[in-house]
Amino acid sequence: MEQTMKACLVDESNNLYWGDVEKPICKDDELLVRVHATAVNRADLHQKEGLYPVPPDASPILGLEMAGTVEQIGKDVSGWRVGDRVMALLSGGGYAQYAAIKADIAIEVPEELHLDQAASIPEVYLTSYLNMLQLGGLSSGERVLIHAAASGVGTASIQLAKAVGAKVYATAGSEEKIEVVKDLGAELAILYKEQSFREIILKETNGHGVELVMDPVGAAYWEDNMEVLALDGRMVLYGTMGGSKIDQVDLMPAMLKRIHLIASTLRGIPHERKVALKNDFVEWVMPKFRTGEIVPIIDSVYESFEVNEAHARMKSNQNIGKLVVRVPS
Repeated sequence: MEQTMKACLVDESNNLYWGDVEKPICKDDELLVRVHATAVNRADLHQKEGLYPVPPDASPILGLEMAGTVEQIGKDVSGWRVGDRVMALLSGGGYAQYAAIKADIAIEVPEELHLDQAASIPEVYLTSYLNMLQLGGLSSGERVLIHAAASGVGTASIQLAKAVGAKVYATAGSEEKIEVVKDLGAELAILYKEQSFREIILKETNGHGVELVMDPVGAAYWEDNMEVLALDGRMVLYGTMGGSKIDQVDLMPAMLKRIHLIASTLRGIPHERKVALKNDFVEWVMPKFRTGEIVPIIDSVYESFEVNEAHARMKSNQNIGKLVVRVPS
């Protein structure tokens, strides 16, 4: 058996290239997966640039998700066969020909999905399920504001919000993106570069506001988010694309409204919590992929040699949905 594999590495100029690295060893409680494809996440860009430290014990190779086929099964693992199609959330290592994953985190890929589609699911849908439904507690009849709604997490969040019966307000940065989020079910889509989401939402809700804000932007939206939140509203902060520091913050609006602020990251949570999250996700969300009620939104599929182009597209915020990268065959 080959002892090395191709993996995506970073050169001194922060460009990506495929080089030889040691192939992972399948431990007793693991599956060794021959990776078909991975998908690009903003954390990959930050890690590549040295802005996102790799968690302890995580692979330094980029890639927070993948889909492929089982090649080897650890001796303590049952319920899987060689050749089974699988997808999984990773703490790193998706940009590689092989990934060794704990068997209890693996998700079976239904026959209705191509492996390209499957590779686009774990990070964004589990992020949305955790942050919006579990931590944010979104329920039927509530109003949710989803920022960056045409992103991978955004398109996932719209679909999950509609599935629980919530009313979706969304922000996006282009007319094309606005049309996509409307097609996904957003009742109100706001072109944030030309319109004030604060003014529009307060007018739309007669001053009531929304029960939940899903925010990957951070500092740039803090004041307007506080304005649009209803009494006892919740805000889940899961990114800082618009900055992480705010000068002279006035906390009084949050106090007077009794706002619940929830800050969340998925990558670093303990494995046991990820397994519990995955199990709930498999029970509630995966059947909706099988029926077509929820569909992974893919912007583009890139071959392995186009990985730098995939990163450039995300960095420029052009993508609508996920960017999938196939690994070398």
